[in-house]
Parts: sequence; structure tokens; C-alpha cells
Amino acid sequence: MAPRIKLLDRAEMNDDQGRVYDAAKAAGGPLGGPYYAYIRLPKLFEAAQGLRGAISAGPLTRREQQIINVTVARHWNSRYPWFAQVRGSLAAGIDQSVIDAINARKTPNLPDAREQTCFSVVKEVLENKGLGDASYAAAEKTMGLESLVAVLAATGTFSTTCMTANTFGIEPPAENPTPLAE
Repeated sequence: MAPRIKLLDRAEMNDDQGRVYDAAKAAGGPLGGPYYAYIRLPKLFEAAQGLRGAISAGPLTRREQQIINVTVARHWNSRYPWFAQVRGSLAAGIDQSVIDAINARKTPNLPDAREQTCFSVVKEVLENKGLGDASYAAAEKTMGLESLVAVLAATGTFSTTCMTANTFGIEPPAENPTPLAE
């Protein structure tokens, strides 16, 4: 499926688009996927980069962030974000078996209590549009309040990313080693 929007080359960007694109590129931020859509609104592109940076600098480990992201991408059946986050998860040391379980909509074997809590919280929040009292109490006990806030912020932010990729038809490359299951 072709993207629903034209993917702008750097030479096609206006001054504001070029400025935020160049700044993100220099900082090593993401430029593709849903950012192809965000660049149409330079302030949104810039804000998305900043929010991503704030979450990355927060109390969650990289592994915890990746578990959140692959769980969110799976929920939204979002192929490009799934592709990108599988790569990031493998680079962060998450086992392929964990990715495969999430892809199959099963509970992964995560011996780390915080990582398991990230998965459980994201799954419940997305399925039930919130977190029940018992789940909240358990998550706060395991994660602490600041980390729980970060889990929810990451879930919401990455849900926006997935919805954007889905809506605008932004697809992963053909050489996708772990495609999203149907």
C-alpha cells in the first residue's frame, strides 16, 4: 500500500519544516514513519521530538520503554511502528521470544517485575481505557508513582504515533524480519 501522503524530501520542505527536520537529524531523532506526517506541522514535529526525548530521559529503562512500544504497536496493529520498535527492542537486548509472544497476543515471559508491569499496565489501559484499582495499586507498588506516570505518558504518546502511521498508510520496508502477525 502506498502512503496516503507525499513523503517530503528535504529539498521540498519550507523554511520551518527544514529547520525542525535539520535539528532532529543533527540530534539523531527519528525522521521517518509518522514523522513524515508530523513534518507538515513543524511545531508538532518539534513537540513530538521533545516529548520523545522527555520520556527517554525519564525514569524508565530502555528495555521498559521498548516493551511499552511493542505492546502499543501490537494493540494498534501498526506495521511501521512495530517494525521500528522490534529493531529497537532487539538492540536493547529483549529476546525474540518476548517479541513473538507479544506479536501472537500472548503474555510474554518477563522475569523482571518492572518489565512485566509495563506490559500488563499497557495491555489493560489500552483494552479497558483505564487501569482498575487493584492493577493500579500493584503497578504503583512495583513501579513507583513517577515511573507509572511515565508508562502512561509513553503509552499515550506512542498510541498517537501508531494511529498516525496507520491513518497515513506509512508502511515498513519490505525487508522486515519480524512482520506484524495478522
